[in-house]
Amino acid sequence: MFFKSYTKRELCHPLRLALLPALAFLIAFSSAAQAEDTRPGLFPFEVSYGASMEKGLTLNGSAKRSLTSQGNNIWLYRTDVNSFIADLDESLILKWENGQVIPLRYRYRLSGFLIKDRKQSIDFDWKAGVATGEYRGKPFQTELQEGLLDPLGFQIQLHQDIRNGKREMEYQVLDRGSIDDERFAVVSDASRSSGKDNTPYLKAEKVRENSKRETLMWFDPDNQYVLVRLLQIEPDGSRYQLTLKDIDLGG
Repeated sequence: MFFKSYTKRELCHPLRLALLPALAFLIAFSSAAQAEDTRPGLFPFEVSYGASMEKGLTLNGSAKRSLTSQGNNIWLYRTDVNSFIADLDESLILKWENGQVIPLRYRYRLSGFLIKDRKQSIDFDWKAGVATGEYRGKPFQTELQEGLLDPLGFQIQLHQDIRNGKREMEYQVLDRGSIDDERFAVVSDASRSSGKDNTPYLKAEKVRENSKRETLMWFDPDNQYVLVRLLQIEPDGSRYQLTLKDIDLGG
């Protein structure tokens, strides 16, 4: 295959002039695709946390989060929490496509001492454009919209967006049969904690309006921006916290 060199006069032919914008578009599209391919993608991991709750008395437990590849861009994300008063099992099967979490199957179960068991299930049928689920024994159905996430999927999307340099994020999350807006922002202040070698952890917060509840998160730039601490302070002063204990970054 070879390419012919055209004279200036030949390039001025009307047909060739009409093709130039299309050629420019193809070049731009190719460049954008190459740039998109350089974005960090998902990677398998397993992270363990110490979990604590301070509400009149201090109760300690453990939590584990893991993300494993199932092949063909399908992933399994799990959160397991074990404590004296409650156990939580939460999982999501998702598809990762073009830098976006696409939830497929979400499951949640909370049980424990002096706590009513709670269950939630959501199945996403993107071809039919509908999500069906059940919460506390009551079924629900919701019309799907592009970018809609679940209670676990938005956590993965938040992590990936922060890794890719975003500093303000907003997600539509389907939970308990209704769609909520979840907003987050990176906090830049001198009081944030420091990681090894005095590298500052990146600190983010959940943005709320007219609420005294506060949720703060710290991510480690030295370890793929993995979550190293989560703190939630309730209006009554109760504190719930996850603190990193062990980390295994696969791949």
